[in-house]
Amino acid sequence: MNKVIAILALAMPLSALPAEPNPVAKQEIEHLIAHLGSSGCQFNRNGSWYDAARAVSHLERKYEYLLKRDLAPTAEAFIERAASESSASGKPYLVKCPGQMEVRSGDWFRSALATFRQESIKHP
Repeated sequence: MNKVIAILALAMPLSALPAEPNPVAKQEIEHLIAHLGSSGCQFNRNGSWYDAARAVSHLERKYEYLLKRDLAPTAEAFIERAASESSASGKPYLVKCPGQMEVRSGDWFRSALATFRQESIKHP
């Protein structure tokens, strides 16, 4: 039985296995999720507001889902596929930070990504 499993595993095309994420993309995505977690902002999903910790948990699950399917090759892909709208309802996510107006989360994450990249250039 073990030989059959080994043969089947060797016969599986490599394309069927999820690829390792690009290290830069992984770093950027992890930064975006952590940035939301430390932001003090609230996250609106399907009409309900959640604290940042709950939003982080939700986005981490969505990111894991994307990773298993090779659907997060870049931070931009993560933002579009996981952090901009509900995959269940299609409703856009919103972010509201203290003292600021609520914004669509896709815009919030793209702005945070641009800032992170600028800081990375200044402090490699």
